[in-house]
Amino acid sequence: MTVTVKVAEAKTHLSELLARVEAGEEVIISRGNKPVARLSRIRRENDIDALIAEIKSQRAGRQPTTQEEIREWRDEGRRY
Repeated sequence: MTVTVKVAEAKTHLSELLARVEAGEEVIISRGNKPVARLSRIRRENDIDALIAEIKSQRAGRQPTTQEEIREWRDEGRRY
C-alpha cells in the first residue's frame, strides 16, 4: 500500500510514518501536488518480524479467504 503526504504532515508525523514503512507500506512525500520523495523499508535478510508485519499490512482491509477460494487455487491447472 502507498500513502501520499505533504511535507508539513510528514514532519509532524514522522515517527508514525516510519512505523508504517517498517510494516511494509510505502510513503510518498509531496510538495503541493508534486511528489518529491519516497520512503520505503530497507529489506534485511532473515528479518522475520518485518516480513510478518509486511504480510499483515498487505492483508489489512481485505476480505478473508474462503475455503472455496483455497480449493480453487489448489486445483488450478490440474487435470482430472
